[in-house]
Amino acid sequence: MLQKVFEPFKSRDFRLMWSGACTSSIGTWMQKLAQSWLVLLLGGSPFWLGLDSFLGELPIFSLALFAGVAADRFDRRRLLIGSQFVQMSCALVLCVLFATHSVHVWQILTLSFVTGTAQAFGSPAYQSLIPALVPREQLPQAIAMNSIQFNLARLIGPVLGGLALSTLGAAWCFGLNGLSFVAVIVTLLMISVRYDFPKTTDTVFESMKQGVRFIRKRDHMVLLFVVSFACTYLGIPILTFLPVFARDVYHGDAKTFTLLLSIQAVGAIAGAVVVAARGRKTGLGRSALFGLLALAFCLSGFAWSKSMLVGCVFLFFGGMALITCFAMLSSLVQLIAADDMRGRVMSIYNIAFRGGMPIGSLVAGALIPKFGAPNVVGAHGVVLGVLTLYLLLVHRKLASI
Repeated sequence: MLQKVFEPFKSRDFRLMWSGACTSSIGTWMQKLAQSWLVLLLGGSPFWLGLDSFLGELPIFSLALFAGVAADRFDRRRLLIGSQFVQMSCALVLCVLFATHSVHVWQILTLSFVTGTAQAFGSPAYQSLIPALVPREQLPQAIAMNSIQFNLARLIGPVLGGLALSTLGAAWCFGLNGLSFVAVIVTLLMISVRYDFPKTTDTVFESMKQGVRFIRKRDHMVLLFVVSFACTYLGIPILTFLPVFARDVYHGDAKTFTLLLSIQAVGAIAGAVVVAARGRKTGLGRSALFGLLALAFCLSGFAWSKSMLVGCVFLFFGGMALITCFAMLSSLVQLIAADDMRGRVMSIYNIAFRGGMPIGSLVAGALIPKFGAPNVVGAHGVVLGVLTLYLLLVHRKLASI
């Protein structure tokens, strides 16, 4: 079984991209930990946490169609490298601002928006490259292994970020993140895969319409996008507002936040391993819905548990369920998409998948000061559970694929 999990690593180019992305992701999570905690302290309200998340994700949502066309028309590696340079620059600017004690919340929010803009163009290019690195039958494992690197970084990054924040200062978290982008840029230059992008006289808007038409002709794909939006809209706020649970519910500090983030990441890694071991089998849609139901239960369980120990158990299995849903939904979209449409399909998928994140975080950030983080996150779990049961028992299209 373990051999099946690690099959994608037989590809040199996949190994290179995976290792570079993992290094960069560790730096990104070092920054995210410091940034989330500092925004909460500087802003003084959970609303600013929601707004920061909203501005970081907004470009990914609003520019996705343009980014998808770019990923199908231009060299995907160059798009990715350009994206990494912009993100590296933003991290280094924050490093200087914190080092000189001249940082304000509005500067952090602005740089979150710029970083999100770079990610908007980098994400579909990265997702579109993965199928070119491994055989088609290994695609679910490759996507799961990509989830493992992301969550492995989410486990290591906050630990290193917490140590850097408490011993060296915030500037180091941002500076080390800036340096981490060198790894992914170098590995992108080393991979040998080439994408022969098609020459076309179609306008950008005509190319967008082609992508939308491709998706509309496939009922399953439309449903996948709707479920992905619901999953992130209702499920991601538990991650966005972990600092609030750490400070206001468990009466802890940055170390408590790091612990919660790490436990969720360990669960996510376990979930990704399960998906990779499963491989490409039938019933991915049904499995994704069962994962969604488990996520709903864990969301409410974590939110309303009175004990931090019990909450951590729910957080672990919630992380496992969340990544299981993400990996299986993404695998289904990748398997349905044609290569010449892959950039546009993945960009529209990002509108749904990533679009739920900023909207959910902004709405939850506005509701939490009135109703409290436990009630808002717990209610999200209830709504997600009802929706999933409907898809499992009544509207069974997704359960059938």
